[in-house]
Amino acid sequence: MKKNVHTAGKSRKQKKIMLLLLELLIILLLAIALFITTKLSKIEKNKLDMNDVSINDDLSDETKEAMAHYKTIALFGLDNRSNGSLSKGNSDVIMLANIDTKQHTINLVSVYRDSYLDTGNGTYQKCNAAYAKGGPEQALSMLNTNLDLAITDYVTVDFNAIIECVDLLGGVDITITDDEASLMIGYMKELNELTGHNSTPPASGGSYTLDGVQACAYARIRYGGGDDYRRTERQRTVLTAMMQKAQKSNILTLNKLINAAFGDIQTSFSNTDLLALATKIFSYDIGDTTGFPYEKTTHKYDKIGDVVIPCDLASNVTQLHQFLFNDENYTPSATVLSNSQQIISNTGYKQGDGH
Repeated sequence: MKKNVHTAGKSRKQKKIMLLLLELLIILLLAIALFITTKLSKIEKNKLDMNDVSINDDLSDETKEAMAHYKTIALFGLDNRSNGSLSKGNSDVIMLANIDTKQHTINLVSVYRDSYLDTGNGTYQKCNAAYAKGGPEQALSMLNTNLDLAITDYVTVDFNAIIECVDLLGGVDITITDDEASLMIGYMKELNELTGHNSTPPASGGSYTLDGVQACAYARIRYGGGDDYRRTERQRTVLTAMMQKAQKSNILTLNKLINAAFGDIQTSFSNTDLLALATKIFSYDIGDTTGFPYEKTTHKYDKIGDVVIPCDLASNVTQLHQFLFNDENYTPSATVLSNSQQIISNTGYKQGDGH
């Protein structure tokens, strides 16, 4: 009998210990959930009205199938100093982040902000005007209808937040040319004045660990530095370097990064969506990057200024689908073909007229 009493007592004690451990585990999980939710609450959420987001209804079944295992997200960069809003303003940066869920890679495409496209209701002008006219809904519609895409999610960031993030990451490693070092001076002077920093421009070309102001100035170089084509390439270079640095950072650095950046972000993603992305993103590699349109020319018009004209839209979109979705059998929709013909009619530039 004594043995049985002892065994029963030991069993009750083990159960109490197990119950205590279970309670501690639940408390820990709740604390982690609360911490994550608190962090994610810093991000401005914007539930899109999908009735206002256009997707071409004449996409072929083959095109839909080719896009099936990819997730394409629109990234917009605004300089919102004048209005303090992430819901309006010209989008200085328009980028497609295309996530290949099978290969675990992310390919980036910069859509040149001055691209001459239909921004809505048959109005052809610089594509960055779509965000200013109708916010993210109209910007997504512009991308979807002109490029035969089906994007339903976006992330918008105040471009100046890049400065804080790069500094918290300890800088980003980038090789610059002598011309770029010289051109960075003017941009850095403006950024130092706006942010209160006292960053010093690189003396010459070379490989550097650029601080926030330097990296932002590098990404903004335009005139004299390859115009918008090379500028978007620099933007992709900075974004890639930041992601690679973040993947190697410790939890304390990432926490500081979240605190600094999340208040300058607006997105259509819910907290659940963001958590799902976050659990995967650090296992993905940045793949190839490019700019759109591929064959293009430029022209200056009195009312809308300098624009980048696709030569022609349909052939450029065909190349885009080959790049994004490895779709060698893509056929442009009737909508894209119509837009392509309208651009030719408006500008006089067709396939073969660009570079």
